[in-house]
Amino acid sequence: MRPTATPRTRAAHPATPAGAALRLYGRRVMLRPLITTDFTAFSEVRRRNGRWLTDWEPLRPTASADPAENPDAFARRCEVRERERSSGNAYSLGIFVDSIFVGEVNLNGVTRGSMQSATIGYWIDKAKAGQGYVPESVAVITRFAFEELRLHRLEICIIPRNNNSLRVDQRRLGRPRPLRLHRRRVGRARRCLRPRLALGDTTTLTANRCRCNV
Repeated sequence: MRPTATPRTRAAHPATPAGAALRLYGRRVMLRPLITTDFTAFSEVRRRNGRWLTDWEPLRPTASADPAENPDAFARRCEVRERERSSGNAYSLGIFVDSIFVGEVNLNGVTRGSMQSATIGYWIDKAKAGQGYVPESVAVITRFAFEELRLHRLEICIIPRNNNSLRVDQRRLGRPRPLRLHRRRVGRARRCLRPRLALGDTTTLTANRCRCNV
């Protein structure tokens, strides 16, 4: 069974973004944009996970309200994500399992022109880690990127010591891949692995393969 998008996600032109009604489905996961009424679920997961998540994320400016603590900050976050989708620059989607919010997966820095590329990011509730939900979500959003947005290349940025994320990439592709080293700002400069996936590699990213390997 292939991850599918509802008819409303179909775009007349490759650069035309999907709106807030976007829904993407895998075998066990559903991906959709977060809205203001998701604050309680988002806050509960983020608060409970603490260092499990923040060790791998960019530092939030001290003057900025935490969207996991402040409903207004969360509402502004949702508005920013909606503007990003409307402009076609990024697609941030919540991961839902049995209608319960468990994390997010993102297409960031969408570049058009000759590059037609983006980067993938993700995080998940520690209580749901290791159950294959992230690899499945990555497979679903990758198919969306290649088939709906018509992108040609995706990269996942991974801090080398983040073994959980490295396992996601290995399971996602089902085989070793060449890696390049870059630098990324997460509080301080760190080396960052960036596995690459080109359009011709989509046969390794079917939902069935993802399910088999996790």
